[in-house]
Amino acid sequence: MPFITHVYNMLHTRSHTSFADGGRLVGRVILGRRPPTASESRMQTPRTADSIDWTAVHREALDILRGFLSIDTSNPPGREAAAARYLGAFLESEGVETRYIETAPQREILYARLAGDGSRRGLMLANHLDVVPPEPRYWSTRPFEPVEQEGRLYGRGALDMKGFAVMQLIALLLARRQGLPLKRDIVFCAVPDEEALGRYGMRWLCEQHPELLEGIEYALNEGGSGSLEFGERPVFQVAVNEKWVCWMRITARGIPGHGGIPSAPGHNPIVRLARAIDRLVTWERPVIMTPETQAWLDRLIAEGFAWWGTTEARLAHAVGVSGGVAAIFTNTLNVTMAQSGVKANVVPGRAIATLDCRLLPGQSRDAWRDEVIARIDDPDVRVEFLDGLDTEAPRAASMDTDFFRTIEAALTDAIPDAVVVPSITVGGTDNRFLRARGIHAYGLMPVVLSNPERIGFHGNDEHITLDHLNSGCELTYDIVKRMCT
Repeated sequence: MPFITHVYNMLHTRSHTSFADGGRLVGRVILGRRPPTASESRMQTPRTADSIDWTAVHREALDILRGFLSIDTSNPPGREAAAARYLGAFLESEGVETRYIETAPQREILYARLAGDGSRRGLMLANHLDVVPPEPRYWSTRPFEPVEQEGRLYGRGALDMKGFAVMQLIALLLARRQGLPLKRDIVFCAVPDEEALGRYGMRWLCEQHPELLEGIEYALNEGGSGSLEFGERPVFQVAVNEKWVCWMRITARGIPGHGGIPSAPGHNPIVRLARAIDRLVTWERPVIMTPETQAWLDRLIAEGFAWWGTTEARLAHAVGVSGGVAAIFTNTLNVTMAQSGVKANVVPGRAIATLDCRLLPGQSRDAWRDEVIARIDDPDVRVEFLDGLDTEAPRAASMDTDFFRTIEAALTDAIPDAVVVPSITVGGTDNRFLRARGIHAYGLMPVVLSNPERIGFHGNDEHITLDHLNSGCELTYDIVKRMCT
């Protein structure tokens, strides 16, 4: 793939509704355009991959992504149905069996299937339609008015994860247009509510329509990507597991009173909360090795990365590379929200902070809460879990599968000096619901992201470079083609 190699070389050098046929409501499932008949299918001439006009495909992907980014699917509140219908229209227009499954008002799952011959179990291309709410005043562009500047496309969701969803959509459309002799079904599944723990998204699908997951052996979703942060060679981290979301609330209580009268430090809940937060953010937590991180470290060392010395020294070096690397070796904690007070001249009766905690595989949520309480060391500060958290810890997908090997082969054929390693997603993804059902779900957007792109995840001025959008479309299609034919 010359274009992919070209993109990598450039990166390395720079910086180390109207819908045809309408559809009919069937219970909570809306069936879209029907698939073509056998005679219609025979009229479509199969083509080889060599006949793909990638320049035209790149333009198509950019146009689709522009429209997708223009749909505000901030969660809360979500309202992802319009986005589901937008992507579904492209599938319907090419005769792909398409369904829209309502999970709540204005919230729908897009589920499309391109049938194979059934000789192998299916592959799901999974993605989510919702995005985290932006803070527009801190953006240099408007979050839902995509702008192209200097080879970058700006917009909320460009990376998380509307850009990858478009790469997956293009892969399925090309498989259809090329008439690939599929041995597996290819399922395109775009869900709402991923950014709020999946209650109306993938979790809902698994609980309410488990039959739609029958026959699925593998899934490709978000959770990993490539980078140059370890040295001159690109490292693709394929997520086979993820951390356990453990959101918490800490509440400090005090004695309310007049703001003009000095308050004893122990009586002011804001002061107590500040002390508790200070103890938490200065807490040095130990490095913890998991099977996934051991495999990660072993593979990088085997590939010749210059990390010498004892295992402890290698770990210290690895953890010091970046916050993202540190997160796969430690339980993490961030203060994300704080609330207190009603008026400038009133000492409040309580102060509240929200913690985003992420635990490594194998860790106990209750034990972690006990550690947080012990660290705060204040009986007047209550620590509790937020509602709606998963009750079971995430499970791992096997690293020893045909799909993992196929991903590795596709990446290293495109970029010969690339290294592919199993890893852990430091955030939460919908893969945890799929893995719980025995599906080998992997997290990988097949692009080598730059540091400015990485900063855009849940941040300001989120963007994807056009080079990465283009190369990602090519690599995603190559992975799908190899796996399904």
